[in-house]
Amino acid sequence: MKLRIIILLSSISVIACSQQAKEAQIAAAVMAAPESQRAEATVYGFDDNGDLFLLRKGSNELICLADNPQKKGFNVACYHKDLEPFMARSRALRKEGNNNGQIFKIKEEEVKAGKLKMPENPTTLHILSGADGKYNTETGVVDNASYRYVVYIPYATQKSTGLPLKPVTNGGPWLMDPGTHRAHIMISTAKK
Repeated sequence: MKLRIIILLSSISVIACSQQAKEAQIAAAVMAAPESQRAEATVYGFDDNGDLFLLRKGSNELICLADNPQKKGFNVACYHKDLEPFMARSRALRKEGNNNGQIFKIKEEEVKAGKLKMPENPTTLHILSGADGKYNTETGVVDNASYRYVVYIPYATQKSTGLPLKPVTNGGPWLMDPGTHRAHIMISTAKK
């Protein structure tokens, strides 16, 4: 009888750890989102194989991705739900073994052919990352990380936006990948 109780308590401990890990992944993932949107965001985490799985179904427009424990550093992101086809396609192509250049080329061709739909309006991606970044579960703070905001405006150019094509000041906006499906405004902030 004692052995059965020990096994049962061990199982409860594993479940509790699992719930704590889930809650920590969610708490860390939403750190990239604007504070007012964190509680209602959909959150995906990574399993032991590096595959995404749903941690929490949300009710607002944001999708957040937890830090992938298989990768060095800290990197969480939240983006508007209209970017999901674009983001999901990148993940699928990367899983097939494509590099960044190949992914860009394939998606550019697919967008032009109408196979991959880009958002009709400017759409934001929020990123909190750092090579030495760490989420502190006790304080709820991410140390050694910085924010980067990306506003996707497919096929935007310097002429259509008036933005420079490289950073002019620390934290100033600039346009990356102008004239392509992946044209976006980059805004970086100082490390926390």
